[in-house]
This record gives sequence, C-alpha cells and structure tokens, in this order.
Amino acid sequence: MLRTQSSRRMAAVQAPIIPMIAKLVRDTPGTISLGQGVVYYGPPATALAAARNFGDRPEQHKYGPAHGIPELLERIGWKLAEENGISLAGRRVVVTAGANMGFLNALFAIADSGDEVILPRPYYFNQEMAIRMLDGTPVFVPTDENYRLQVDAIRAALTERTRAVVTISPNNPSGAVYPEATLREVNALCKERGIYHISDEAYEYFTHGAIRHFSPASIESSEAHTIALYSLSKAYGFASWRIGYLVIPEHLYEAVLKALDTDLICAPLVSQHAAVGALEAGAAYCREHLETIRRVRILALGELQSVADVCRIPPAEGAFYILLKVESPLDAMTVAERLIREHRVAVIPGNAFGQEDGCYLRVSYGALEPASAETGIRRLTRGLRAIAGA
Repeated sequence: MLRTQSSRRMAAVQAPIIPMIAKLVRDTPGTISLGQGVVYYGPPATALAAARNFGDRPEQHKYGPAHGIPELLERIGWKLAEENGISLAGRRVVVTAGANMGFLNALFAIADSGDEVILPRPYYFNQEMAIRMLDGTPVFVPTDENYRLQVDAIRAALTERTRAVVTISPNNPSGAVYPEATLREVNALCKERGIYHISDEAYEYFTHGAIRHFSPASIESSEAHTIALYSLSKAYGFASWRIGYLVIPEHLYEAVLKALDTDLICAPLVSQHAAVGALEAGAAYCREHLETIRRVRILALGELQSVADVCRIPPAEGAFYILLKVESPLDAMTVAERLIREHRVAVIPGNAFGQEDGCYLRVSYGALEPASAETGIRRLTRGLRAIAGA
C-alpha cells in the first residue's frame, strides 16, 4: 500500500486560483491582468526608510516577541482606538505575516476537527481552504443579488457544531460593503449563540461614495466573541512585506501564540519595523491614492455598462472588485482562459469563490493606473461580448 502521498485532507482543498491564472498570463505576453487583488502603489517613504535603517543592532537579527514588537503594537493600538473605535480592554493584538495567517491561527485557536464555520457566499477562497486544511467544515450561506448578507440565512445555518460566522466587509470578491446595522445583527447573533464573529477588515479604507466602513469589534460588550483581521497589504502597498494583525479576545491569546510560535515564531522583524514606518504615515497615505482607484472604478463601471445586456453588474461599493455574472453556457474557468488567450485580459473565475450557479468573474481594478485600466476593461468588454454572443 502506497504511504508516501499527500494527505486526504489536503487533497480535498481547492488549488489556489491566483497562481493558475498568473501562469496563463505569463504564457500570453501582452495580457493586462485584472486578476490579483493588489494596489498600483508601493509603501510610503517612511516605511522604506525604517527598513533601510534596520539591521545595525545585534538583537535585530534574533527572534522577536511572538505577538509583535512593542513599537508596532503601540501604533496599532492607537490606530484601532482612533480609527475603528475599538478598545483593547479584554482583548489582545497579535501581529502576523498577513491577514491570511491571522485567519488560520484564529481557526487553530477556536475550532476542532469537524467543527463548522459559516461562510457567506461568495467567500474568500483562502478562508474556505484554511477551514478544510484544519479538518473543519465550511458551511455556505447565500447573499442577496448585490452580495449583501442575509442574516436569516446565517441563523438558519447554525448548528451545535458551529464555531464562528465570518464576514468580510468591504468584501473580497464582490466589492459589497455590509451596513452597520447588519453587522451589528450578526454580532448579536454570535453573542446569543456563544460563537465567534470573525470580521475580516483588510479593505477597511476602500469604500466609495457615501459608504462607510464599520468595525464590529467597536460594539459594546463584543470583546469576548469578536475576532478582527487587519492587513497592511492593501492600504499601504505592503503585499510583499507580509504584515497583518489579529484583534482577539483575551482568552484566546495563549492558543493563538501556540499556533504562531509553531508556524512562524514571529513576523519578520524587518517587516515589522517597516510597518511602524507605514503606520507613521497613517491612513492619509492610502486616502491620497484612493482618488485614483475611485476614478478607475468609475471608468470600469461605465465601460461595463456596454455589456449590461449579457452580464449583471453589482454596485461594488467597496474594495476594488466587481463580481460579474455573465450570461453564458460556458463555465467561468473556460471563459477566463478564453479572455486571456483570445483577448489578452485576465480575470478570476468565480467558482474559486464558491459561485457555482453560473458564470461569475471577479474583476480587480486596483493594480492599474487609469490608462492601463481603460485598455484592460475595454478588452474585457469586447471579450465578454464576443464570448457571450458566440
């Protein structure tokens, strides 16, 4: 009997879609990518200066505190209080190598084999993958036609095995922003049932028009059941530096540290020092770039109206994503491959996010300057017209 093979658990985990699309892009020179979710700009000068000044002291080449260096934790604490309205009374902050690691370590702390985690569909694929990797059961609940939460559907999905409800607002992959009232209702439901509300807020600054972001951990008496995830990757052009952080109930701190000490020991110190510099620049750094992203959003939504007869275009009020539903008998991966090979524009197929009831495509517009974005969106609309009309 063959024993040298991958585990059955990992065999059940979907293959990461981003590298698959990236390979198709590399194999098709001249393709404009509306695929991976990154921003067009890099870190602030204060972050780069902090990184250049790193390394002169011997202790900077040793392991740091597992939960994060004091100066970074201090800046995060100030940011949470001033921007999110979150008190750290009864809570702890843990720095991780990105919000994905934060989510995984939170699962280590709260879930056992066979436990269930509620994921509103469309979900973020890495979170569904993480649940399966830990031998948990993702339970999918529908959202409405604009990808807004339906609390009754969440309530109906709860069982004795449910450990958490996950919300992502602003949302990846749909661009939806959940209203404060809805998030409060979800948080209250979690408190009532004695389960956790995991609030992913990686795109907290990326809202458009009059829409505003709300942090459920700011709710009074939420400290014992609310876990919040944050990331520097988007707001500070920090994707390659791999810095995020968790806000967790005090009682989960030791469990999270066990996971962190095993899978990382501590987030890279040079990145943590650079993160101090990034937070020194503050949210204003992100907001000065948001105007360009918002112009690209308006351009993208305007161009997509030309194919409104062959695809449904949601409002996409946050993040930098639009999740289209294309009227096509073809599956989403086939359409994505044809868009790259025949029209030299890349998007992400929606089945990676759990959208199996049709042909969905995630369009990401944050990585491009307006001129490139305009070219990419026009290629996309021509491609959708050609493929849907075939």
